[in-house]
Amino acid sequence: MCGRYTLAAPKEQIEEQLQLELTEYEPRYNIAPSQPVLSVISDGTQRRAGYLRWGLVPSWAKDPKIGYKMINARGETVDEKPAFKRLLARRRCLIVADGFYEWKRVDDTKRPYRITVNDNIFTFAGLWDRWKSDNDEEIVSCTIITTEPNELMSDIHDRMPVIVRDQDRDTWLNPSIADKHILKSLIKPYPEEEMHAYEVSTLVNSPRNNGADCIRSLVDF
Repeated sequence: MCGRYTLAAPKEQIEEQLQLELTEYEPRYNIAPSQPVLSVISDGTQRRAGYLRWGLVPSWAKDPKIGYKMINARGETVDEKPAFKRLLARRRCLIVADGFYEWKRVDDTKRPYRITVNDNIFTFAGLWDRWKSDNDEEIVSCTIITTEPNELMSDIHDRMPVIVRDQDRDTWLNPSIADKHILKSLIKPYPEEEMHAYEVSTLVNSPRNNGADCIRSLVDF
């Protein structure tokens, strides 16, 4: 699964790499489910950035608390599950990050690691939906798609988030593409040779901790 990540890169770097403008942004070192997350959608010609709540609340849900259970969607079945099938065809997004955390089980403990991609920003494959209550309360939310781990990640965890390569972002965001075979071809492990993992402090265990110390290597403490 993917249950915590970071986005602390400079605003200008994000805008340049993703070809968009950000109206609001602040560095975050320990992003957790239920929080707003920087996401990108497209109408086919222009990208738009905004914040979605992490934890998908399907439009048909009776209780928005379902979002706490839907922070991730398994890539292997994303085209089959009722909550995700129509979103794969119609409501895809990119979720912006510059690192993510995963916990490695060692004996009776779990040790947190931060994983980066070429020490740069990158984008998770995501799905989004819009939910409205009977009294017009609205929640626009998202989920991160996961897949089997690459060799680097398999030593830490049995799942990893789907990272969309730079050259595939337009395809993933293009609303005119609904062919599940094309889309699922992008749902795969990211090349491990472009990734790096290092152990960090257990500060990240609590989402209340959101400072730069969260991303420091444990050997630097």
